[in-house]
Amino acid sequence: MKRRLSLLARLTALLWATSFSTLSLAQAGSCKSTVYLTFDTGNMSVAQLVADVLNRQHIKATFFLANEKTNRGDFSLDDSWGDYWRDRVREGHHFGSHAYDHVYFVKDGPAGEVYAKPQFGAKAGITILYNEANYCREIRRVDDRFKVLTGMDLQKIWRAPGGKTSPRLINMGKQCSYQHVGWSPSGFLGDELSSQTHPNQMLLAKASAQIQDGDITMAHLGIWSRKDPWAPAALEQLIINLKNRGFCFATLPKQVK
Repeated sequence: MKRRLSLLARLTALLWATSFSTLSLAQAGSCKSTVYLTFDTGNMSVAQLVADVLNRQHIKATFFLANEKTNRGDFSLDDSWGDYWRDRVREGHHFGSHAYDHVYFVKDGPAGEVYAKPQFGAKAGITILYNEANYCREIRRVDDRFKVLTGMDLQKIWRAPGGKTSPRLINMGKQCSYQHVGWSPSGFLGDELSSQTHPNQMLLAKASAQIQDGDITMAHLGIWSRKDPWAPAALEQLIINLKNRGFCFATLPKQVK
């Protein structure tokens, strides 16, 4: 009897795995469009939830990392977050720099430099004049730290905090081998907006309808300012809605066809 039950359990597991594999292949075969999900670090309050949703939906995303203060009181590139980032590497996600101290571009400087303001670190809140070497160092610091934590390099991509750039700033990144990646207008998922004026269901409906082939989305692994967090209410349903529209999910940088 026990042998019969054991055999039945194995057959059931095999049937389930086969059905799931067939479903995955069918979804891949019916794929009409591609979308790129991306997440900036933020305060990391929904970091594990995002990871769980991506795993449950069997998709990969791209994460842009800065050493930001988290809701636990530590920082997102501290040793205490090592297991989180190592798990995401093992799962096959991609990673880019978000400038180590989350350095916001302010304006172009007088002689090939830029003015920018770190949000974190020893000079937080001070507007500093960066030359190319100094700004590249901010981009590369994330790469260096990520390699210490995970043993892996970042992809050679970066995103300016707040999406604030100038042609000069983008060229600075390019000169140190990092391609700048922003996001598509319809890919702005709104998780940093007021939840009173932009409730989750409104943001979900808008993104589900407006995202188009090739769009890059942007949300965070946690935001201080939003009262009703976006990801717990909307992320998984957005993925399901996009799958139903025939989307596949890919990682950055985009592959040249």
